[in-house]
Amino acid sequence: MRHPDHVSLLQPAQLPLGGAWADFGAGSGAFTLALRELVGPEAHIYAVDRDTARLRDLQRDFAARFGSALNLQVVSADFASPLDLPPLDGAILANSLHYFPGGSSTGSERLTKLDVLLRIRSYLKPGGALLLVEYNVDSGNIWVPHPLSFDTWRTLAPQAGFSEPRLLATHPSNFLRQFFSAICYRPED
Repeated sequence: MRHPDHVSLLQPAQLPLGGAWADFGAGSGAFTLALRELVGPEAHIYAVDRDTARLRDLQRDFAARFGSALNLQVVSADFASPLDLPPLDGAILANSLHYFPGGSSTGSERLTKLDVLLRIRSYLKPGGALLLVEYNVDSGNIWVPHPLSFDTWRTLAPQAGFSEPRLLATHPSNFLRQFFSAICYRPED
């Protein structure tokens, strides 16, 4: 996919301008760049990833595309671990939730999708948005071990305390059929 494809997956959300946002599992920032295009120059974006080299690439590309990286803060960390973030207006998980197995925590050291979603929910302000981009399948492979279809997401999101997800868009993939994007919200308290 190219930048216009990333933007088109998120654009139907009609995100408000500004605010504090996070891209969890940002990598080199394909969806961080798309998010910035949609939430505008006044938004502050936290790009969280363990790979510092990819985050440096993101900073460079962000500054080249938008003229500055002042409103981008890279956070070199595992997003499944507790983070010190301000209350967020929204967050995106793009091709990162599929690294966690599904279901409830079994007491093992391995976090599940539900564990991660509960943590991310805690960072969001009441009414905060969660965007998800994933492969639209329920069985993966060695590179995408635990993908989830939109139908599965419709069940999982409410279990983690989010509203019913709304499908935004789909995009063909040469790898595991297609991507979907969806939005849901942390309910107002």
